[in-house]
Amino acid sequence: MSTSLKLTHTDLPAAPRPDPDHADCRGVASVLSRVGDKWSVFVIMMLGDGPKRFNELKRMINGISQRMLTLTLRGLERDGLVTRTIFPTIPPRVDYELTDLGRGLSRPVEALGKWAMEHLEQIEAARTRFDGRNEP
Repeated sequence: MSTSLKLTHTDLPAAPRPDPDHADCRGVASVLSRVGDKWSVFVIMMLGDGPKRFNELKRMINGISQRMLTLTLRGLERDGLVTRTIFPTIPPRVDYELTDLGRGLSRPVEALGKWAMEHLEQIEAARTRFDGRNEP
């Protein structure tokens, strides 16, 4: 007894052709490089509960230099994820806060940060095992 296969549902819509210059991939990659950068992740996490001043953020984010925090905040502001508000006091007070777009990103970023903290020991153990197997 033999079984024959008959093709059914052969009228399928044509798949969209990828953009020949992959501009969509480059665009997404540039966004992911910003939001996936370790310092951006920390800044977004710290701003998740409200506005912060520069020095407050610097104290909260262990290991970040003043220059790197400045560059990170500028990049996040450029991408529309953070706003910078200057208050006309002496000395001037500057607050950084997530925009609506940044708040939309805050939940997934916080989930990623939480996952990393919860699995840090497992990842470090895996790295140690891997490095032990691959030593010369």
